Amino acid sequence: MLISKDYKIFIAGHTGMVGSAIKRAFKKKGYLNLLCPSKKDLDLLNFEDVKNWFEANKPDIVILAAAKVGGIYSNSIYSGDFILENLKIQTNVIENAWKNKVKRFLFLGSSCIYPKFAKQPLKEEYFLTGSLEISNESYALAKIAGIKLCTSLTKQYGFDALSLMPTNLYGPGDNYNLQNSHVLPAMIRNFYNAKKNKLEEIYCWGTGNPRREFLFVDDLADACIFILENVSINNEILFDSENIFSGIINVGLGLDISIKELAKLVSSLVGYEGKILWDKSKPDGTPRKLLDISKLNQLGWEAKTSLKKGIKLTLESYLKEIKNKTIRI
Repeated sequence: MLISKDYKIFIAGHTGMVGSAIKRAFKKKGYLNLLCPSKKDLDLLNFEDVKNWFEANKPDIVILAAAKVGGIYSNSIYSGDFILENLKIQTNVIENAWKNKVKRFLFLGSSCIYPKFAKQPLKEEYFLTGSLEISNESYALAKIAGIKLCTSLTKQYGFDALSLMPTNLYGPGDNYNLQNSHVLPAMIRNFYNAKKNKLEEIYCWGTGNPRREFLFVDDLADACIFILENVSINNEILFDSENIFSGIINVGLGLDISIKELAKLVSSLVGYEGKILWDKSKPDGTPRKLLDISKLNQLGWEAKTSLKKGIKLTLESYLKEIKNKTIRI
C-alpha cells in the first residue's frame, strides 16, 4: 500500500456530507490517526491560521473535502462568494500541504466543471476543452484553479497530488435547505413535505429532461481510500495521449437518469401520490452529465450502492434528522 495506518490524516471539511463520509470510511478501515479540527480551531479561509496549523500538526495525508457548494439557485445568486471562498480555501490548504511536504494529497473536483456541451460520457481528457455551464461557472472556475494548482506543483516539484472528479453526490448529512441544496435532497424534502401536508400537486424546476448521474457519498469515500492506497502519481492512467500529467480520475456510478425519472423514484420511495408538475420557466442546467469511469474501473474499483438503495438510506437518515431535530433547513 502507498499509505500507512500510522500516518496522520487531515480531512479538511470533516463535518460536511463528503468529509464525514470519508472520516467514517477511514475509521472502518482501521485508520485512527485522523486530524479533524473544528472551525473554531482552524479557519480554512485564513491563510495564517492554515499555515500555523500545518506547521504545528504536520499531517502526512490531506484530503480537501471542504468547499462552498450549492445548487443552481445559490450558484447563480452568490457567484462572487462561490469563487472567492473556494479559491481561498483551496489555495490555503494546497500551498501549505505542499510546503509542509505531505506524503499524499487528494483534491475533490466535480463533474460540473467539465464543458457544458462535451461528448457523453465525460472522459477525463475533456477537461478544459469547452465553455462551462453559466449557472455554476464561478464554482467551476475555482475548482479548475485548484486542479491546475495541484498538477502544476506535481510537475514542477513532484508534489504527490491527485484530483478526483466525482459526479453528483448524495447521502446522510446532505443539505436540505431549499435555497442552496442540490436536486436530490431538495426533492426528498419537497416530496416529504407534500406528503405530510397532503398536497395534491407539487412543482419541480425545469422540464425534467436533463439527465444526471448520482453517486452515494459512502462510495466516494471508499474510492478516496482505494486511490490513496493503490494509485501512484506515476501510474500511466494519469497521463494523457501526449504523456502530459493530468492527475484527474472520474468517480461515478456509470449510469444516469432523467430528472423526471428521478422525481418519480423519489416520490415513490417517500410515498407521495400527488401530481408532479414542471415549472419550465426555471433553468435546466447542463443537458446531461454522465462520467466515463473506465479508468477507475480499470484500476480495480467500482461503486457498490445502487441509486434506489442509496436514496432509501438517505431518506432513512433524513427522517432520523427530523425526529432528532438536527436537520439543517
